[in-house]
Amino acid sequence: MPTADKEKIIVALDVPNRTEAARVLDDLAGAAVWCKIGMQLFTSEGPAIVAEARERGFRVFLDLKFHDIPNTVAYGVKSAAALGVDMLTIHLCGGPEMIRGAVAAAPGLCVLGVTVLTSSTAETLAAVGIPHEPAAWVPQLAAVGAKNGIGGIVCSPLEIAAVRAAVGPSVKIVTPGVRPAGADLGDQKRVLTPAAAVAAGADYLVIGRPILAAPDRRAAFAAIVDEIAAG
Repeated sequence: MPTADKEKIIVALDVPNRTEAARVLDDLAGAAVWCKIGMQLFTSEGPAIVAEARERGFRVFLDLKFHDIPNTVAYGVKSAAALGVDMLTIHLCGGPEMIRGAVAAAPGLCVLGVTVLTSSTAETLAAVGIPHEPAAWVPQLAAVGAKNGIGGIVCSPLEIAAVRAAVGPSVKIVTPGVRPAGADLGDQKRVLTPAAAVAAGADYLVIGRPILAAPDRRAAFAAIVDEIAAG
């Protein structure tokens, strides 16, 4: 299993509690490098689940998508950094001041800016008053993030090339909405396969259900790594 390829995969711990999370972490210990802790698990278990993942040797992406007044977000980021997480998310639509405050609050932390959720479509944006297709709105938001010091951008696989053009080579691109060939899309609307997403320029892929729901999670993870390598 090539190290460089397995480090591209962030396993989404989209489970309800510590017991389920521990099973996933135990199944993947020594294979996966990264895990993502989102709002469901963090709300259920709190900071202790971050510590548990780190104790098992995982790097942690804390995906809470902060979006509030700049001061509140800055303090939230500072608290998250104290937990020892490696990456965390804010919503770029919070604007330049909020972005700058988040980045300044934790200089050693990779703050990721969320653009448009992968479950969203042009109709979703129109319903909240944004008259743009995701393909146009995503790079606009990404450019705002890059201009204000963001460390990485979260976007769907379909916008990777446009985001890279907007932010340059040094900003990381993290993409959910990745599904192995033949996998169920679930509620994702804008997707690519892992190999295609990496080929397009993604630095990290967030993958949950195709691994979590597999009868053999370790084998499912290894298959995705092999798919990336082959691509």
